[in-house]
Amino acid sequence: MNDVSRNLIAASQRVMPALGIALSTGIGATMIGAPLSVQAQEEAGAETESRDETPRYGAELEGFDYPWPVQRFEFTSQRQALQMTYLDVPAKDPNGKTVVLLHGKNFCAATWQDSIERFTEAGYRVIAPDQIGFCKSSKPAAYQFSLHQLASNTHALLEHLDLDDITLMGHSMGGMLASRYALMYPEDTDRLVLVNPIGLEDWKAMGVPYQPIDEAYAAEQQKDAEAIRAYQQSTYYVGEWEPRYDRWVDMLAGMYAGDGGDLVAWDQTLTSDMVFTQPVIHEFDEIEVPTLLLIGERDNTAIGKSRASDAVKKTLGHYDVLGERAAERIPQAELVEFPELGHSPYIQQPERFHEALFEGLDRLDAS
Repeated sequence: MNDVSRNLIAASQRVMPALGIALSTGIGATMIGAPLSVQAQEEAGAETESRDETPRYGAELEGFDYPWPVQRFEFTSQRQALQMTYLDVPAKDPNGKTVVLLHGKNFCAATWQDSIERFTEAGYRVIAPDQIGFCKSSKPAAYQFSLHQLASNTHALLEHLDLDDITLMGHSMGGMLASRYALMYPEDTDRLVLVNPIGLEDWKAMGVPYQPIDEAYAAEQQKDAEAIRAYQQSTYYVGEWEPRYDRWVDMLAGMYAGDGGDLVAWDQTLTSDMVFTQPVIHEFDEIEVPTLLLIGERDNTAIGKSRASDAVKKTLGHYDVLGERAAERIPQAELVEFPELGHSPYIQQPERFHEALFEGLDRLDAS
């Protein structure tokens, strides 16, 4: 093992509990499952040495620019005045369809940039919100986070925009949220697209111990760019790294490094508890809308995996199996698998992913 590998592993192990959703897989398992190539190790080492220190962004991601104007939806929820930011990008040649993109826990609306460009080119209007507690939206100090509440917030936004019959697409935590939305509002959901959703298994029921909020918050406060990058390289991109990924590392790490970092960490702690304690998988057989599952099979994300016993760890995060099981449970599901891709296939191989996405949507329309 060379110095770069030791540094990446040490960085991830040092703050493993701090990364909530992201680092819950356990670095030992991910490094074994997705070893870094020599080229990737050398590139990571050179990139780390050449980079400046982590940027400092505001608690609502002030200082980080989105590729389109940011809109704000102001509403009241749980006795608080909140603002939910979103991107509303018009189609270049409208086909009358709207797609709503729901980000994951370690992602933001801006992370959908490539997908937004391709959807608008294909004739879609695109709505991409930042959920309450995330990115450029409000960070309440006290909020009862639930997937039901976030779905309700999203529905309020879409009602405000007078939108229904949408194509709903969610990645990671956004896949859990999209599933909950489709269960709550089937009449407003035309098609559902799930991209490597978390929650394809019930981690608590499988033996992963619960982590108390205060303990999780203390760990969350230790997040830094080095460990985020190491984790993403091993899990999102299956051991590879390209300089274009650094923008998304800076986006996350910059919120923690800024003056509002403690509030960011607090809301991230609460939403980590939300996804661990509110599985959607048990209701997949109740999803009524046509569904497209797009799964990178090298993904091994499993919430709280680092807290589990060795025996339990071996049973978690097998997306090559979980995708197939999910497709069997959802009544009108079609599964597309990418055998060598990880948790973020739409970023890792955008051309291949989006070609499969649009072909899959056409098949749903024809079925």
